[in-house]
Amino acid sequence: MTRNMTPRLLLATLIALAGAAAHADEVQVAVAANFTAPIQAIAADFEKDTGHKLVAAYGATGQFYTQIKNGAPFEVFLSADDTTPQKLESEGDTVKGSRFTYAVGTLALWSAKEGYVDAKGEVLKKNEFKHLSIANPKAAPYGLAATQVLAKEGLTDKVKDKIVEGQNITQAYQFVSTGNAELGFVALSQIYKDGKVSSGSAWIVPSSMHDPIKQDAVILNKGKDSAAAKALVEYLKGPKAAAVIKSYGYEL
Repeated sequence: MTRNMTPRLLLATLIALAGAAAHADEVQVAVAANFTAPIQAIAADFEKDTGHKLVAAYGATGQFYTQIKNGAPFEVFLSADDTTPQKLESEGDTVKGSRFTYAVGTLALWSAKEGYVDAKGEVLKKNEFKHLSIANPKAAPYGLAATQVLAKEGLTDKVKDKIVEGQNITQAYQFVSTGNAELGFVALSQIYKDGKVSSGSAWIVPSSMHDPIKQDAVILNKGKDSAAAKALVEYLKGPKAAAVIKSYGYEL
């Protein structure tokens, strides 16, 4: 390829490539487990459009809070709630003014079995299942929302011995997908694509049955001088990311 280039053109090309490499960077991102699929889709476009690379870790919001307080190298935090980023902000661990709501999550009661869950969630009230999967309500906002739904339906005590608890929403989903639980509360984004539930059967829980699952993003102090961190936050506010986020059943 370089044989046909003049020395001057070759030099200019090398300088341009070096400049691009100098401005490209990696951003270390702590991502709430429910947002795994959307951020993986967004990451490819982000890298192509900006030259920056997104390196993600996935887990429960409460666990990420502990890791961040203990010095984990994350530069951006995509939380599953708004209270944890607010807390980090009040404790001086974030870049001032960087926090915003990137998505509003939707809770779903899901079974891997076709036809098992009805469209109104009556299967929950019938209480004929052996196991109900939820995420740890102390660490995962979707788990907390699940407990609020159970309380609203008057089922907290009735199903407490049937609950299997995942460390995060991914594990709660896995309990159901592997058949270890007949049904469970998951993030709609885990079972939803392009306007429909992609497998099994589900009840999309009305938002009025639990506190809003507002998911906030924030730049952490370790990312205050990172061009990639700033670029990611701006990218998440843009139309390409918004289209992906909405395709997974989130509101904006």
